[in-house]
Parts: sequence; structure tokens; C-alpha cells
Amino acid sequence: MPAPGRHPEEDLPLPGDVTITDVVLRDGLQDEPVVVAVPDRVAVAAALAAAGVRAIEAASFVNPARVPQMAGAEELFAALPRGGRVRYSALALNARGVARAVAADVDEIVLVVSAGQGHSLANAGRGAEEVLAGLRDAVAGHPGAAFTGAVSTAFTCPFDGEIPPHRLLDVARGLAGMGVTRMVLADTLGTTRPERIARTLAAVRAALPDVEFGLHLHDASGQALDTVDAALELGVTRFDAAAGGYGGCPFAPGAHGNLATERLVAHLHSRGVRTGIDEDALADAVSLVRKCLARGTPLT
Repeated sequence: MPAPGRHPEEDLPLPGDVTITDVVLRDGLQDEPVVVAVPDRVAVAAALAAAGVRAIEAASFVNPARVPQMAGAEELFAALPRGGRVRYSALALNARGVARAVAADVDEIVLVVSAGQGHSLANAGRGAEEVLAGLRDAVAGHPGAAFTGAVSTAFTCPFDGEIPPHRLLDVARGLAGMGVTRMVLADTLGTTRPERIARTLAAVRAALPDVEFGLHLHDASGQALDTVDAALELGVTRFDAAAGGYGGCPFAPGAHGNLATERLVAHLHSRGVRTGIDEDALADAVSLVRKCLARGTPLT
């Protein structure tokens, strides 16, 4: 595992001006009514890597009884092609998930905490403060692992409504207090206006200047690319997206699909921003995702 505080890509620099993490294998699949077989998920990862995607969020180490689409996470990580320049990450909500991810030799473990208390109770079964406390102990118990943070419902919660910036900052500080120096803020519903995300992002970055922030954007009405533009103006260079625009959150009523990786890449390239991703090869990966979903096993 990487040394504490290190990130794998620091040894293997990524090309381009912006780093895109494709999350279709995790956030994309978790809201679909089928279970995609592990070999198909491996094939999608390989196709994304062939397109030049260097950061892939491949799974969640969560209870498969609650999220059956994420079953087989250990089998998946054992089969993923390693040794190249791709960084594979996975989500964990609690100490059990962290321990499973460490045992599976995940490159980067994403610690997820909701800013909205209502979403935290629905998603993790506990309030945000309790989630932070459990993750703090888990991080301390695995000093050799690489961790990043993700704040769900960072701007708007389906249960609590608009999240005050101080609430988001409390959660971000909690993660930073564990030694996390990189985190993404998620517009989980995809409904938050770009200008509000930009204002909140600027405030949080000013309060935590040693943390590198990125955005995880869902897209309710085509506004996600406007948010990307606003974030670029602030100097943000990391974004999550999902091939094909799939995704959502089964524990966030009203959540829309993710910003599509292919739309994000095309938009950035049109602005002269490099990503290191080949658009034609990415289109092939998107086509493969659709085929894999079509032959997935329906949930019963």
C-alpha cells in the first residue's frame, strides 16, 4: 500500500490539465436495476483505461444486501488490470468497509460522509458526527493506506434542503482532521445552481487551504457544465463523471444521473483544456457500458 499521505499518481504523473475520475463502475451501476457481472466490470475498467482515463472509482465496500449492485468488490479488485498508470479507488462508509478495502489492496480509499444529516441516516444508518468518529478510528488503524474524502449532499440534501456552508465546512474539517488532504464535494441531487456551488466552494477552499478540492456533479437540467466552468475559474482541476451519464443515489430521492464523462471531456477539449482522454476510445467504453448493463442480471 502507498505510504501515509502519499497518492499513487504522485509517482506516475497524469497527463493533461484536468484529472477526471470516472465513477460509472460505482456511482453509475449502484442505481441501475441490474447487477453487472464482475468480468464485465473488469472489461469496462480496461476500456476506460485504454481511452486514457487514469482514475477509476471501481466499487463500494458496502453491505451487498443494501446495494446488491456492488457485490463482488473483492473479486473485482483481484481481477482489475494492475501495473499501469491507472489509480483504482473505492468507497467506504465505515470501519468495516475500510478494512475490506485495505485487504483488497485498493489504491485509494474514499471516505464518504454526508453533510446532510437526513441523507447520512438514510445512506450510512448514522448521523454524520458518528460516521466521522468511526472513520477516524479506521484511518488511524491503517496508517499505510491512502485516503481521500467525499462529502455527499454537500450543497443540497433531499431531506434537509439547502446545506449551510458552515455545516459543509464542519464535515470537511472532520475529514481534514484525519489527515485527508484531497476531497470531492458532491452535488448529489444535481439541482444546486452553479453560482451557489462556486460561492460555497470558494469559502471552503479559503477555510481549508491545505486541502485540494474537486467536484462530483450530478446533472438535473444540463447545468453541470456551467458549474465546471465556474470551478475552473477558481482553479479546480479535479472532477468526477460517469461514462454514459449513468448513476444516482438509491438513498437520495430525486437524485439525477452523473455528469457524463464524454460530455465533460468534449467540453473541456473545446475550451482547450487537456484531459489525456481520447474521445473516440471513450465512446467505445460508453458503448461497452451500455452492452454490459443490457446483459446484467435484473434485481429481484
